[in-house]
Amino acid sequence: MKPNETIRELLIDITAEKGYNACMPEELCARVREMTDDTFASAEEFDAAFYATVEDMCNQKELGRSGRGNLVSGAQLGYVTGVFRANAKGFGFVTPDARYAHLYPEDLFVGADRTGGAMMGDVVMVRITETKKSGGRQSQPIKTKSRTGKQTSAAPQRSQMRTEAAVIRIITRALTHVTGTLYKELPRYKKGQPRYFVEADNDRITATVQIRPGDLGDAHPGDKVEVQILKYPKPDYPTAQGIVTHVFGDTESKEANYEAVLRENGVRCTFPPQVLEAADKQACRTLTAEGRLDLRDKIIFTIDSADAKDLDDAISLEKTEDGWLLGVHIADVSEYVRQNSALDAEAYLRGTSIYFVDQVIPMLPKALSNGICSLNGGEDRYALSALISLDRAGNILGCECRETLIRSRIRGVYAELNDILAHGEASVYYDKYAVLFPDVYPEMVRLYEVLYHKNRAKGALELESAESKFILDERGFPVDIVRRERGMSECLIEQFMLCANEAVASWLYSMQMPCIYRIHEEPPADKMQTLAAFAYNLGLDIRPLKRRQLRPSDLQALMNEAKERSLDGVLSTVMLRSLSKARYSRVQGIHFGLATEFYCHFTSPIRRYPDLCVHRFVKDILHGKLDVQSVHKTEAFAEKAALQSTECEIRAMTAERDIEDLYKVLYLEDKIGTIHDGIISSVASFGFFVELDNTCEGLVPIGSLDGFYTFDEKNLTLSCGYRQFKLGQRVRVEITGADRISRKVDMALAEDESEHRTLDYYIERIRQ
Repeated sequence: MKPNETIRELLIDITAEKGYNACMPEELCARVREMTDDTFASAEEFDAAFYATVEDMCNQKELGRSGRGNLVSGAQLGYVTGVFRANAKGFGFVTPDARYAHLYPEDLFVGADRTGGAMMGDVVMVRITETKKSGGRQSQPIKTKSRTGKQTSAAPQRSQMRTEAAVIRIITRALTHVTGTLYKELPRYKKGQPRYFVEADNDRITATVQIRPGDLGDAHPGDKVEVQILKYPKPDYPTAQGIVTHVFGDTESKEANYEAVLRENGVRCTFPPQVLEAADKQACRTLTAEGRLDLRDKIIFTIDSADAKDLDDAISLEKTEDGWLLGVHIADVSEYVRQNSALDAEAYLRGTSIYFVDQVIPMLPKALSNGICSLNGGEDRYALSALISLDRAGNILGCECRETLIRSRIRGVYAELNDILAHGEASVYYDKYAVLFPDVYPEMVRLYEVLYHKNRAKGALELESAESKFILDERGFPVDIVRRERGMSECLIEQFMLCANEAVASWLYSMQMPCIYRIHEEPPADKMQTLAAFAYNLGLDIRPLKRRQLRPSDLQALMNEAKERSLDGVLSTVMLRSLSKARYSRVQGIHFGLATEFYCHFTSPIRRYPDLCVHRFVKDILHGKLDVQSVHKTEAFAEKAALQSTECEIRAMTAERDIEDLYKVLYLEDKIGTIHDGIISSVASFGFFVELDNTCEGLVPIGSLDGFYTFDEKNLTLSCGYRQFKLGQRVRVEITGADRISRKVDMALAEDESEHRTLDYYIERIRQ
């Protein structure tokens, strides 16, 4: 009898339970039999499948037997499954399966000689070898060289307790393709054949991939290539074997590195012909007010950045007896992108538009995103409008959603409206916006201030990370990088969109209609403990963090105190890392950061698939599609779309960050040797990262520092005697390297920095 997968999963779940007591196979057999219902033809057939499965699981170390013959989970005997995360230095960590979090709450350390050929992302089984305390971290790590001549360092020693493990089996391989540089290795003997291999761009993929001469295609040494892995590394042979599937070009060129990032992240750069044809057909449709609320006589307008092409939101505002009627009018993309169409299938796969330094990869073809769906000034457009009634305190009294026909009066630009707010009628832009003054826009500003203070009062977090603005020359190379500044108009639109998203989510929930919610769960308790310890060492009052039920306002109170003492920058960095990641979910849940119970994405259907889905859910209500069968079908789709959209969002964010890092390297390449002021943005056992005033970031490796430094993980500091490097500390650094391939910048403390900082610390010590 073959092992049964259903029985296997049930056994894993049962034995992994926190309160599970080891029991005899007969007891487990009876329990599992009750849970499988009528899956088997007879009791005898079930028993045979059960014991065959148990035997196989014992052989695979998924189950084990105690001294008395009772069955226990393999994890209880030290055999744990999880995801392997490689480190550039050869060692790695395994994050145990969530089912075993009560047994192994921390990641497991895997030494470089115990990875068993595992690669980044692989699902593996490990055997716990020991739990021990290691020594301090040396400031001068042992340097080694890879076969390409690149310097690497031996695994660091950490001064903390850690559980060590060895990979004994690879369950699932995560990597099928690798992007890297092709090298040629000359033969040792005259008659020998040259060997070719690829070293991955991702330094966490430590195995080289050997390529046979016949599998090179058109690639030449020095090219950046993509290879498909045919044979994976083994414990006794740490080299993989592959075949070249794509050639990007010279590995040092901007174009090759750019294309490699897009391909690595699965970015879909072109639309299939049938999708473009469908978009063109939809864009030619004639607009009519039939069946829609005609709002073309209302003062409705858009505000966006000067270079925006896809204008998907417009606003209007009217004063009422109770307060205001805020109109948030969103491009009715669902009118053109119908579910299960070719356009919808492509949008589902993309999930989101991706905004790079020099281009946008849209979710929808330009005929829609920049054409018929874009709320261009002076043109009739279909919209889905949320008409939100607010009282004078900014509380939402009600929300009415309507299919509308609108005409944007003005194509507003953030910078221009900010200039008017600063200079009034003296602004050169005043005439363009005259219809909005002195009544409409000033009233919008008043409502913004009410909403802003209301959100602050309920504890919504105000954590901002720096955004970069790139100035490019005619060749597309960066000539300057500055921080992107936000003015009143940007903040106003953000508050109005937050209000609409909250109002629509609440309305859908009240109608018991499916929705794709945007949820942000409470921070993990262990990360809050780390944050509390860090804040305590800054001298902040951490009593709010000790509440049994943590509230967003508790974190904001801590941030407010930090701001008063000019510590908000350093605390914000640690707090951001302590929070959970926001995600999409079919099931309603809190948005902790915004301090709201109901929240969804409604305002950007041109560039986000979840927003497009929410529009469909709203229109199902408006069109009376509320029968049980359609609701169940919609719920199933919402579940699937939420997971897909979260994955697409992560992929897009990774690609955007990688391209930004590439452009920052390009900008700093000719600035090697220059001195800059910056702030320590992150501290680790191997060094600290410094963010320059223009948002560029680089690593000061611990090996470049004089002395023996120890890493304090709780306080995030590197210390050597009286000298200490910590988050938020201002330092002066020299740019020492900028590598296009790894997209990393190397830095070192400037020569005068060493003397200056040492003196500072001695003076401080004397004062104490």
